[in-house]
Amino acid sequence: MNKQIYNLLLADDDEDDCIFFREALDELSFPVTLVTVNDGVELMDFLDVNISDNLPDILFLDLNMPRKNGYECLTEIKAIQELKRLPVVIFSTSLDTEIVNRMYDNGALYYIRKPGDFSKLKQVIGNALKVIEENNFKKPERENFVLQP
Repeated sequence: MNKQIYNLLLADDDEDDCIFFREALDELSFPVTLVTVNDGVELMDFLDVNISDNLPDILFLDLNMPRKNGYECLTEIKAIQELKRLPVVIFSTSLDTEIVNRMYDNGALYYIRKPGDFSKLKQVIGNALKVIEENNFKKPERENFVLQP
């Protein structure tokens, strides 16, 4: 990765998933910082506070969260002028085709199904960071939207 440090934001209500995500990043040795929020309301509050000068470079967004789900957050993010260019990677246990298509149509950059295996998690996060940078944060064609380990 060329940039000095990428600032990542993970929105996920599952504490274990957040821990595994951080451990995977640590083992990958990518130059990143990671902030986590635990639900959609916290996410939107965080983005609102940081909208002018401290937005993350990439948001990893879980879909099934309390108070405000990932789909609602994505819709809100893409409707706010200052946030609509924020790269959002859906990070969910579901791989339902209808949901995947809806996330693509609503502006998500990529879609990752959370793997149950730590080594696959590490691999898919590493692949995501590489491909996002290689494609200069541009949205892929539909057939390349889902990232696999």
